[in-house]
Amino acid sequence: MAEKGFCLTVRETVDATGGSLLRGAPGAVFTGVSTDSRKAGPGDLFIPLAGERFDGHDFIVDAVRGGAAGFLTGRGSEAKSQACGPETAVICVEDTLHALGEIARSWRNRFDVPVAALTGSSGKTTTKEMAASIAGLRRDVLRNEGNFNNLVGLPLTILGMRDRHETAILEMGTNRRGEIARLTEIASPVIGLITNIGSAHLEGFGNVETVAEEKRDLFNHMGEEGIAVINMDDPVLASWIGRYRKSYFTYGFSGEAMVRAEDVRMEAAAARFTIRISGFSAEVRLNAAGRHNVSNALGAAALCWCMGIEPDAICEGIAGFRPVQGRMEIIALRNGSFVINDSYNANPESVRAALATLTESAANGAATTAVLGDMLELGAESERLHREIGLFASKAGVKRIYVRGDFSPALAAGAIEGGMQEKDVIRLDSPRRIAEEIGRRSRRGDWVLVKGSRRMRMEEISQALADVIGITEKSA
Repeated sequence: MAEKGFCLTVRETVDATGGSLLRGAPGAVFTGVSTDSRKAGPGDLFIPLAGERFDGHDFIVDAVRGGAAGFLTGRGSEAKSQACGPETAVICVEDTLHALGEIARSWRNRFDVPVAALTGSSGKTTTKEMAASIAGLRRDVLRNEGNFNNLVGLPLTILGMRDRHETAILEMGTNRRGEIARLTEIASPVIGLITNIGSAHLEGFGNVETVAEEKRDLFNHMGEEGIAVINMDDPVLASWIGRYRKSYFTYGFSGEAMVRAEDVRMEAAAARFTIRISGFSAEVRLNAAGRHNVSNALGAAALCWCMGIEPDAICEGIAGFRPVQGRMEIIALRNGSFVINDSYNANPESVRAALATLTESAANGAATTAVLGDMLELGAESERLHREIGLFASKAGVKRIYVRGDFSPALAAGAIEGGMQEKDVIRLDSPRRIAEEIGRRSRRGDWVLVKGSRRMRMEEISQALADVIGITEKSA
Protein backbone atom coordinates (compact mmCIF):
# COMPACT_ATOMS: atom_id res chain seq x y z
CA MET A 1 0.00 0.00 0.00
CA ALA A 2 1.34 3.43 -0.95
CA GLU A 3 2.50 5.62 1.89
CA LYS A 4 0.27 8.55 2.79
CA GLY A 5 1.85 11.92 2.30
CA PHE A 6 1.22 15.21 4.02
CA CYS A 7 -2.47 16.00 4.40
CA LEU A 8 -3.99 18.83 6.43
CA THR A 9 -7.41 20.39 5.94
CA VAL A 10 -7.98 24.10 5.96
CA ARG A 11 -9.94 23.76 9.21
CA GLU A 12 -7.11 21.77 10.85
CA THR A 13 -4.65 24.45 9.74
CA VAL A 14 -6.81 27.18 11.27
CA ASP A 15 -7.06 25.21 14.51
CA ALA A 16 -3.32 24.53 14.64
CA THR A 17 -2.35 28.15 14.06
CA GLY A 18 -5.13 29.85 16.00
CA GLY A 19 -5.77 31.90 12.86
CA SER A 20 -8.96 33.02 11.16
CA LEU A 21 -10.25 31.83 7.78
CA LEU A 22 -10.72 34.82 5.48
CA ARG A 23 -11.61 32.85 2.37
CA GLY A 24 -11.87 29.26 1.16
CA ALA A 25 -13.59 25.99 2.05
CA PRO A 26 -12.81 24.58 5.53
CA GLY A 27 -12.80 21.03 4.15
CA ALA A 28 -10.28 21.71 1.41
CA VAL A 29 -6.98 19.84 1.77
CA PHE A 30 -3.37 20.98 1.70
CA THR A 31 -0.98 18.29 0.46
CA GLY A 32 2.26 20.13 1.14
CA VAL A 33 3.81 23.17 2.76
CA SER A 34 6.21 25.61 1.11
CA THR A 35 7.96 28.76 2.30
CA ASP A 36 9.46 29.42 -1.16
CA SER A 37 7.03 30.76 -3.76
CA ARG A 38 9.27 29.40 -6.54
CA LYS A 39 8.81 25.85 -5.24
CA ALA A 40 5.13 26.04 -4.27
CA GLY A 41 3.23 23.39 -6.22
CA PRO A 42 -0.32 22.16 -6.69
CA GLY A 43 -2.09 21.60 -3.38
CA ASP A 44 0.52 23.37 -1.27
CA LEU A 45 0.00 25.75 1.61
CA PHE A 46 2.29 28.72 1.03
CA ILE A 47 3.66 30.34 4.18
CA PRO A 48 5.18 33.77 3.45
CA LEU A 49 8.03 34.64 5.78
CA ALA A 50 9.65 38.02 6.30
CA GLY A 51 13.45 38.31 6.18
CA GLU A 52 15.91 41.17 6.45
CA ARG A 53 15.83 41.83 2.71
CA PHE A 54 12.51 40.38 1.58
CA ASP A 55 8.90 39.76 2.56
CA GLY A 56 7.28 36.56 1.35
CA HIS A 57 3.91 38.32 1.19
CA ASP A 58 5.20 40.04 -1.96
CA PHE A 59 5.29 36.65 -3.70
CA ILE A 60 1.87 35.28 -2.77
CA VAL A 61 0.55 35.72 -6.31
CA ASP A 62 3.54 33.78 -7.70
CA ALA A 63 2.86 30.91 -5.29
CA VAL A 64 -0.80 30.75 -6.29
CA ARG A 65 0.12 30.81 -9.97
CA GLY A 66 2.37 27.82 -9.25
CA GLY A 67 -0.63 25.90 -7.92
CA ALA A 68 -0.70 26.67 -4.19
CA ALA A 69 -4.14 25.84 -2.80
CA GLY A 70 -3.92 28.50 -0.12
CA PHE A 71 -1.64 30.65 1.97
CA LEU A 72 -1.17 32.25 5.34
CA THR A 73 -1.06 35.99 5.72
CA GLY A 74 0.27 37.92 8.68
CA ARG A 75 -1.94 40.40 10.45
CA GLY A 76 -1.66 43.70 8.57
CA SER A 77 -0.80 42.10 5.23
CA GLU A 78 -4.31 40.93 4.29
CA ALA A 79 -4.53 43.40 1.41
CA LYS A 80 -1.82 41.48 -0.46
CA SER A 81 -4.20 38.51 -0.79
CA GLN A 82 -6.86 40.35 -2.78
CA ALA A 83 -5.40 39.48 -6.19
CA CYS A 84 -6.11 35.77 -5.68
CA GLY A 85 -9.32 34.04 -6.69
CA PRO A 86 -12.13 33.01 -4.30
CA GLU A 87 -11.20 29.32 -4.47
CA THR A 88 -7.83 30.00 -2.83
CA ALA A 89 -7.85 29.49 0.95
CA VAL A 90 -6.58 32.47 2.94
CA ILE A 91 -5.80 32.13 6.65
CA CYS A 92 -4.83 35.17 8.68
CA VAL A 93 -2.41 34.62 11.60
CA GLU A 94 -0.57 36.89 14.00
CA ASP A 95 2.87 35.76 12.87
CA THR A 96 3.59 33.47 9.93
CA LEU A 97 6.88 32.10 11.36
CA HIS A 98 5.19 31.14 14.62
CA ALA A 99 2.33 29.62 12.63
CA LEU A 100 4.77 27.45 10.67
CA GLY A 101 6.05 26.09 13.97
CA GLU A 102 2.51 25.42 15.21
CA ILE A 103 1.62 23.52 12.05
CA ALA A 104 4.77 21.41 12.46
CA ARG A 105 4.01 20.81 16.13
CA SER A 106 0.47 19.67 15.25
CA TRP A 107 1.84 17.36 12.55
CA ARG A 108 4.51 15.90 14.86
CA ASN A 109 1.86 15.05 17.46
CA ARG A 110 0.09 12.77 14.98
CA PHE A 111 2.99 10.30 15.14
CA ASP A 112 4.09 8.05 17.97
CA VAL A 113 7.72 8.53 16.95
CA PRO A 114 10.46 9.09 19.54
CA VAL A 115 12.37 12.27 18.78
CA ALA A 116 15.96 12.88 19.88
CA ALA A 117 17.17 16.49 19.73
CA LEU A 118 20.76 17.77 19.71
CA THR A 119 22.25 21.19 20.18
CA GLY A 120 25.61 22.62 21.26
CA SER A 121 28.18 25.25 20.37
CA SER A 122 30.05 22.89 18.04
CA GLY A 123 29.91 19.29 16.86
CA LYS A 124 26.13 19.02 16.72
CA THR A 125 25.84 18.31 12.98
CA THR A 126 28.56 15.66 13.08
CA THR A 127 27.03 14.06 16.18
CA LYS A 128 23.61 14.06 14.50
CA GLU A 129 25.02 12.40 11.40
CA MET A 130 26.86 9.81 13.49
CA ALA A 131 23.67 9.05 15.42
CA ALA A 132 21.76 8.73 12.15
CA SER A 133 24.45 6.40 10.82
CA ILE A 134 23.95 4.18 13.86
CA ALA A 135 20.17 4.31 14.13
CA GLY A 136 19.74 3.98 10.36
CA LEU A 137 21.08 0.42 10.48
CA ARG A 138 18.00 -0.75 12.37
CA ARG A 139 15.35 1.93 11.87
CA ASP A 140 13.92 4.34 9.35
CA VAL A 141 15.24 7.70 10.57
CA LEU A 142 14.03 11.22 9.92
CA ARG A 143 16.77 13.84 10.31
CA ASN A 144 17.52 17.41 9.24
CA GLU A 145 19.22 17.81 5.91
CA GLY A 146 21.95 20.43 5.54
CA ASN A 147 21.43 23.41 7.82
CA PHE A 148 17.70 22.89 8.34
CA ASN A 149 18.07 23.34 12.09
CA ASN A 150 16.44 26.71 12.81
CA LEU A 151 12.89 28.05 13.25
CA VAL A 152 12.25 27.50 9.55
CA GLY A 153 14.31 24.41 8.75
CA LEU A 154 13.33 22.28 11.74
CA PRO A 155 9.54 22.68 11.21
CA LEU A 156 9.96 21.89 7.51
CA THR A 157 11.92 18.77 8.47
CA ILE A 158 9.17 17.67 10.88
CA LEU A 159 6.56 18.18 8.16
CA GLY A 160 8.41 15.41 6.28
CA MET A 161 7.54 12.90 9.01
CA ARG A 162 5.66 9.88 7.64
CA ASP A 163 4.23 6.60 8.92
CA ARG A 164 7.39 4.72 7.91
CA HIS A 165 9.61 6.71 10.27
CA GLU A 166 10.55 4.88 13.44
CA THR A 167 12.59 7.63 15.03
CA ALA A 168 13.69 11.21 14.41
CA ILE A 169 17.10 12.73 15.17
CA LEU A 170 16.90 16.50 14.96
CA GLU A 171 19.62 19.12 15.23
CA MET A 172 18.68 22.46 16.78
CA GLY A 173 20.63 25.65 16.04
CA THR A 174 20.27 29.09 17.58
CA ASN A 175 21.72 32.58 17.40
CA ARG A 176 19.38 34.45 19.74
CA ARG A 177 17.77 33.85 23.11
CA GLY A 178 14.59 31.78 23.18
CA GLU A 179 15.03 29.79 19.98
CA ILE A 180 15.99 26.47 21.61
CA ALA A 181 12.94 26.66 23.90
CA ARG A 182 10.72 27.23 20.88
CA LEU A 183 12.33 24.46 18.82
CA THR A 184 11.94 22.05 21.74
CA GLU A 185 8.29 23.02 22.04
CA ILE A 186 7.76 22.24 18.35
CA ALA A 187 9.68 18.93 18.25
CA SER A 188 8.66 17.46 21.64
CA PRO A 189 11.85 15.39 22.04
CA VAL A 190 12.09 12.53 24.52
CA ILE A 191 15.91 12.59 24.47
CA GLY A 192 18.06 15.71 24.48
CA LEU A 193 21.83 16.00 23.97
CA ILE A 194 24.03 19.09 24.30
CA THR A 195 27.49 18.56 22.81
CA ASN A 196 29.26 21.43 24.59
CA ILE A 197 29.01 25.04 25.74
CA GLY A 198 31.26 27.55 23.98
CA SER A 199 31.49 31.00 22.47
CA ALA A 200 29.66 30.50 19.16
CA HIS A 201 27.17 33.28 18.29
CA LEU A 202 28.33 35.63 21.04
CA GLU A 203 27.07 38.47 18.87
CA GLY A 204 23.53 37.33 19.64
CA PHE A 205 24.08 36.23 23.25
CA GLY A 206 26.69 38.58 24.67
CA ASN A 207 28.47 36.06 26.90
CA VAL A 208 29.00 32.34 27.40
CA GLU A 209 26.70 32.27 30.44
CA THR A 210 23.77 33.28 28.24
CA VAL A 211 24.81 30.67 25.67
CA ALA A 212 24.61 28.07 28.46
CA GLU A 213 21.16 29.27 29.48
CA GLU A 214 19.97 29.04 25.87
CA LYS A 215 21.29 25.51 25.38
CA ARG A 216 19.93 24.39 28.75
CA ASP A 217 16.42 25.20 27.51
CA LEU A 218 16.53 21.90 25.62
CA PHE A 219 16.58 20.05 28.94
CA ASN A 220 14.18 22.46 30.65
CA HIS A 221 11.48 22.23 27.98
CA MET A 222 11.45 18.49 27.35
CA GLY A 223 8.61 16.46 28.83
CA GLU A 224 8.80 15.23 32.39
CA GLU A 225 10.15 11.83 31.35
CA GLY A 226 12.73 13.17 28.90
CA ILE A 227 16.33 11.93 29.15
CA ALA A 228 19.25 14.38 29.20
CA VAL A 229 22.43 13.08 27.54
CA ILE A 230 25.38 14.92 29.11
CA ASN A 231 28.99 15.32 27.98
CA MET A 232 31.01 14.82 31.18
CA ASP A 233 34.12 16.34 29.58
CA ASP A 234 32.46 19.76 29.39
CA PRO A 235 32.71 21.30 32.89
CA VAL A 236 29.54 23.37 32.50
CA LEU A 237 27.49 20.39 31.35
CA ALA A 238 29.00 18.08 33.96
CA SER A 239 27.83 20.48 36.68
CA TRP A 240 24.25 20.02 35.45
CA ILE A 241 24.08 16.29 36.17
CA GLY A 242 20.93 15.61 38.14
CA ARG A 243 19.99 19.31 38.38
CA TYR A 244 17.63 19.73 35.46
CA ARG A 245 16.32 16.24 34.66
CA LYS A 246 15.36 13.23 36.70
CA SER A 247 16.71 10.94 33.99
CA TYR A 248 20.15 11.46 32.48
CA PHE A 249 22.88 9.53 30.72
CA THR A 250 26.54 10.52 30.50
CA TYR A 251 29.34 10.10 27.99
CA GLY A 252 32.97 11.16 27.65
CA PHE A 253 36.55 10.14 28.28
CA SER A 254 36.04 10.15 32.05
CA GLY A 255 36.05 6.79 33.80
CA GLU A 256 32.74 7.74 35.39
CA ALA A 257 30.92 8.22 32.07
CA MET A 258 28.25 5.64 31.22
CA VAL A 259 29.48 5.56 27.61
CA ARG A 260 33.21 6.18 27.38
CA ALA A 261 36.28 5.75 25.21
CA GLU A 262 39.53 4.17 26.34
CA ASP A 263 42.89 3.53 24.65
CA VAL A 264 42.33 6.19 21.96
CA ARG A 265 44.82 6.05 19.07
CA MET A 266 44.88 8.60 16.27
CA GLU A 267 45.57 7.60 12.67
CA ALA A 268 46.05 9.76 9.57
CA ALA A 269 42.35 10.10 8.81
CA ALA A 270 40.75 8.08 11.57
CA ALA A 271 40.76 7.12 15.23
CA ARG A 272 40.70 3.77 16.99
CA PHE A 273 39.40 3.35 20.51
CA THR A 274 37.71 0.96 22.88
CA ILE A 275 34.12 1.88 23.56
CA ARG A 276 32.48 0.81 26.81
CA ILE A 277 28.72 0.80 27.25
CA SER A 278 27.09 -0.71 30.33
CA GLY A 279 29.42 -3.70 30.64
CA PHE A 280 29.92 -4.07 26.88
CA SER A 281 33.28 -3.23 25.30
CA ALA A 282 34.65 -3.40 21.78
CA GLU A 283 37.35 -1.77 19.66
CA VAL A 284 36.02 0.45 16.90
CA ARG A 285 37.56 2.46 14.08
CA LEU A 286 36.05 5.86 13.38
CA ASN A 287 36.58 7.29 9.90
CA ALA A 288 37.01 10.83 11.14
CA ALA A 289 40.10 12.62 12.41
CA GLY A 290 40.52 14.21 15.81
CA ARG A 291 39.83 13.53 19.46
CA HIS A 292 36.82 15.84 19.32
CA ASN A 293 35.24 13.50 16.76
CA VAL A 294 35.73 10.59 19.17
CA SER A 295 33.75 12.68 21.65
CA ASN A 296 31.07 13.25 19.01
CA ALA A 297 30.92 9.50 18.39
CA LEU A 298 30.49 8.86 22.12
CA GLY A 299 27.62 11.35 22.20
CA ALA A 300 25.96 9.62 19.25
CA ALA A 301 26.46 6.24 20.92
CA ALA A 302 24.94 7.47 24.19
CA LEU A 303 21.95 8.96 22.39
CA CYS A 304 21.34 5.73 20.44
CA TRP A 305 21.74 3.61 23.57
CA CYS A 306 18.98 5.70 25.18
CA MET A 307 16.86 4.98 22.10
CA GLY A 308 17.23 1.25 22.74
CA ILE A 309 19.79 0.43 20.06
CA GLU A 310 22.09 -2.46 20.94
CA PRO A 311 25.87 -2.00 21.42
CA ASP A 312 26.85 -4.12 18.43
CA ALA A 313 24.73 -1.94 16.14
CA ILE A 314 26.24 1.15 17.75
CA CYS A 315 29.76 -0.08 16.92
CA GLU A 316 28.72 -0.99 13.38
CA GLY A 317 27.20 2.45 12.87
CA ILE A 318 30.29 4.25 14.16
CA ALA A 319 32.50 2.24 11.82
CA GLY A 320 30.21 3.01 8.88
CA PHE A 321 30.14 6.76 9.43
CA ARG A 322 31.67 9.04 6.81
CA PRO A 323 32.30 12.75 7.45
CA VAL A 324 29.94 15.33 6.04
CA GLN A 325 31.51 17.28 3.18
CA GLY A 326 33.41 20.25 4.56
CA ARG A 327 33.48 18.93 8.12
CA MET A 328 36.85 17.37 8.97
CA GLU A 329 36.93 15.86 5.50
CA ILE A 330 40.38 14.43 4.70
CA ILE A 331 41.54 14.91 1.11
CA ALA A 332 44.75 13.26 -0.16
CA LEU A 333 46.58 15.41 -2.70
CA ARG A 334 48.67 14.17 -5.59
CA ASN A 335 51.96 15.38 -4.08
CA GLY A 336 51.43 13.16 -1.03
CA SER A 337 50.19 15.89 1.31
CA PHE A 338 46.78 15.98 2.98
CA VAL A 339 44.06 18.60 3.43
CA ILE A 340 41.69 18.73 6.38
CA ASN A 341 38.72 20.41 4.74
CA ASP A 342 36.80 21.79 7.72
CA SER A 343 35.49 24.77 5.79
CA TYR A 344 31.79 24.52 6.61
CA ASN A 345 31.82 26.80 9.66
CA ALA A 346 33.94 27.97 12.57
CA ASN A 347 33.86 29.16 16.16
CA PRO A 348 36.71 29.36 18.70
CA GLU A 349 36.11 25.88 20.13
CA SER A 350 35.87 24.13 16.76
CA VAL A 351 38.96 25.96 15.44
CA ARG A 352 41.00 24.87 18.46
CA ALA A 353 39.84 21.28 17.96
CA ALA A 354 40.71 21.41 14.26
CA LEU A 355 44.16 22.87 14.96
CA ALA A 356 44.80 20.15 17.53
CA THR A 357 43.80 17.53 14.95
CA LEU A 358 46.13 19.15 12.39
CA THR A 359 49.15 18.85 14.66
CA GLU A 360 48.16 15.34 15.84
CA SER A 361 47.90 14.16 12.22
CA ALA A 362 51.38 15.27 11.15
CA ALA A 363 54.05 12.65 11.83
CA ASN A 364 57.85 12.49 11.70
CA GLY A 365 58.38 16.23 11.51
CA ALA A 366 55.95 16.85 8.63
CA ALA A 367 55.02 20.50 8.09
CA THR A 368 51.64 21.83 9.19
CA THR A 369 49.86 24.75 7.56
CA ALA A 370 46.58 26.37 8.59
CA VAL A 371 44.49 28.54 6.29
CA LEU A 372 42.19 30.44 8.66
CA GLY A 373 39.31 32.75 7.81
CA ASP A 374 37.31 34.94 10.13
CA MET A 375 35.11 33.46 12.84
CA LEU A 376 31.91 35.47 12.58
CA GLU A 377 29.08 36.41 14.97
CA LEU A 378 31.40 36.87 17.95
CA GLY A 379 30.40 40.47 18.61
CA ALA A 380 32.56 42.63 20.85
CA GLU A 381 34.82 39.65 21.64
CA SER A 382 35.92 39.17 18.02
CA GLU A 383 39.34 40.83 18.23
CA ARG A 384 40.30 39.07 21.45
CA LEU A 385 39.10 35.65 20.32
CA HIS A 386 40.91 35.86 16.98
CA ARG A 387 44.11 36.88 18.74
CA GLU A 388 43.73 33.90 21.08
CA ILE A 389 43.31 31.54 18.11
CA GLY A 390 46.52 32.87 16.56
CA LEU A 391 48.31 32.34 19.86
CA PHE A 392 46.85 28.82 20.17
CA ALA A 393 47.95 27.91 16.62
CA SER A 394 51.50 29.02 17.34
CA LYS A 395 51.71 27.26 20.70
CA ALA A 396 50.21 24.09 19.17
CA GLY A 397 53.14 23.89 16.78
CA VAL A 398 51.52 24.95 13.50
CA LYS A 399 54.42 25.92 11.22
CA ARG A 400 52.72 28.41 8.92
CA ILE A 401 49.35 30.18 8.69
CA TYR A 402 47.53 32.01 5.95
CA VAL A 403 44.94 34.45 7.27
CA ARG A 404 41.92 35.98 5.52
CA GLY A 405 39.22 38.44 6.54
CA ASP A 406 38.64 41.55 8.60
CA PHE A 407 40.03 40.00 11.77
CA SER A 408 43.18 38.58 10.17
CA PRO A 409 45.41 41.27 11.75
CA ALA A 410 44.34 40.15 15.23
CA LEU A 411 44.86 36.49 14.35
CA ALA A 412 48.29 37.25 12.87
CA ALA A 413 49.29 39.29 15.92
CA GLY A 414 48.39 36.39 18.20
CA ALA A 415 50.44 33.95 16.14
CA ILE A 416 53.51 36.21 16.21
CA GLU A 417 53.03 36.80 19.94
CA GLY A 418 53.10 33.01 20.36
CA GLY A 419 56.50 32.78 18.67
CA MET A 420 55.66 32.22 15.00
CA GLN A 421 57.98 34.10 12.66
CA GLU A 422 56.44 36.96 10.71
CA LYS A 423 57.46 35.40 7.38
CA ASP A 424 55.30 32.39 8.25
CA VAL A 425 52.18 34.49 8.90
CA ILE A 426 50.84 35.36 5.46
CA ARG A 427 47.80 37.45 4.61
CA LEU A 428 46.30 36.47 1.26
CA ASP A 429 42.70 36.58 0.06
CA SER A 430 42.93 34.87 -3.33
CA PRO A 431 42.16 31.12 -3.07
CA ARG A 432 44.23 30.45 -6.18
CA ARG A 433 47.30 32.30 -4.88
CA ILE A 434 47.04 30.57 -1.50
CA ALA A 435 46.81 27.18 -3.23
CA GLU A 436 49.79 27.96 -5.49
CA GLU A 437 51.93 29.03 -2.52
CA ILE A 438 51.02 25.93 -0.55
CA GLY A 439 51.64 23.79 -3.63
CA ARG A 440 55.18 25.17 -3.97
CA ARG A 441 56.00 24.65 -0.30
CA SER A 442 54.27 21.37 0.61
CA ARG A 443 55.90 17.96 0.51
CA ARG A 444 54.81 14.37 0.96
CA GLY A 445 53.30 13.81 4.41
CA ASP A 446 52.56 17.51 5.07
CA TRP A 447 49.13 18.56 6.36
CA VAL A 448 46.98 21.61 5.59
CA LEU A 449 43.91 22.73 7.54
CA VAL A 450 41.25 24.92 5.88
CA LYS A 451 38.87 26.49 8.39
CA GLY A 452 36.61 29.54 8.68
CA SER A 453 33.02 30.69 9.08
CA ARG A 454 30.50 29.85 6.40
CA ARG A 455 30.35 33.31 4.87
CA MET A 456 34.12 33.29 4.35
CA ARG A 457 33.66 30.66 1.60
CA MET A 458 36.72 28.72 2.68
CA GLU A 459 35.61 25.78 0.55
CA GLU A 460 36.95 27.76 -2.41
CA ILE A 461 40.45 27.30 -0.98
CA SER A 462 39.98 23.55 -0.57
CA GLN A 463 38.79 23.40 -4.17
CA ALA A 464 41.72 25.53 -5.34
CA LEU A 465 44.16 23.17 -3.60
CA ALA A 466 42.53 20.25 -5.39
CA ASP A 467 42.71 22.09 -8.72
CA VAL A 468 46.32 23.28 -8.36
CA ILE A 469 47.89 20.18 -6.78
CA GLY A 470 45.42 17.48 -7.81
CA ILE A 471 43.53 14.89 -5.80
CA THR A 472 44.58 11.32 -5.26
CA GLU A 473 41.50 10.33 -3.29
CA LYS A 474 39.22 11.45 -0.50
CA SER A 475 40.52 9.51 2.44
CA ALA A 476 37.40 9.84 4.57
